[in-house]
Amino acid sequence: MLLIEPSARISPLADIEDSTRGSRIVVGARSVIDSFVKVKPAGGSGDLVIGEQVVINSGCVLYTGQGITIGNHVAIAANCTFAPVNHAYKDKSRLIMEQGFLPGKGGIVIEDDVWIGANCVLLDGAVLRRGCVVGAGSLVRGELAAYTVYAGQPLRAVGERR
Repeated sequence: MLLIEPSARISPLADIEDSTRGSRIVVGARSVIDSFVKVKPAGGSGDLVIGEQVVINSGCVLYTGQGITIGNHVAIAANCTFAPVNHAYKDKSRLIMEQGFLPGKGGIVIEDDVWIGANCVLLDGAVLRRGCVVGAGSLVRGELAAYTVYAGQPLRAVGERR
């Protein structure tokens, strides 16, 4: 089910697939989804809920999986991937594609006033607390503290917002 606020702007070149499993895809007021953003309900029945005044730049891919919640006033740079889902793969006698998915870790939660740099990958269980910043090219899993700046591989705190 697609629920898009009338004031949201979605590029005609974005590709938002509707769910066949009942996942909701919600885009809040005055949010912007740029060209070549892909939203794909896959790997679970979680919802994608995008708050108000969120900008998702070109080339981002969002799999709904166990769910993605994005707060208000969030900026997401180009080419980020949101993957709140993990394939089961341990049984070598069966194809990975036949094993389904592992239990979820709670999806991805991004609180208000967060900036995510270009080319980041966010995994299932990632929680970005209010006001944090993630540098370009980062792999994000686990919880990031509020108003803290993170960068590098492995990801680590490199500063604070004052």
